[in-house]
Amino acid sequence: MSTALKSIKSLAPLLDRVLVQRVKMEAKTAGGIFLPESSVKELNEARVLAVGPGGLDKDGKRVACGVAPGDKVLIPQYGGSPVKVGDEEYHLFRDHDILAKINE
Repeated sequence: MSTALKSIKSLAPLLDRVLVQRVKMEAKTAGGIFLPESSVKELNEARVLAVGPGGLDKDGKRVACGVAPGDKVLIPQYGGSPVKVGDEEYHLFRDHDILAKINE
């Protein structure tokens, strides 16, 4: 999905959706050896950039999301809706699709 957004900050998720950006794996080892791009795998970790106001339960009450902007989370390998802004790629997931919150 290619968008005409100039900045990711202008994107506000709706309902229980969460905007995340995958954490990129270091292309350099601890010993200082640079790895080629083909050997660097995508991680399932992501940083939460924005969170929607929350979904609605069957009574119409708002249910807040379980994560907040700035949290580090574990996301599924596949899924989510990709959003590309410039050269950067972001993903929109539903709150219940996020697997875990990483506490550091």
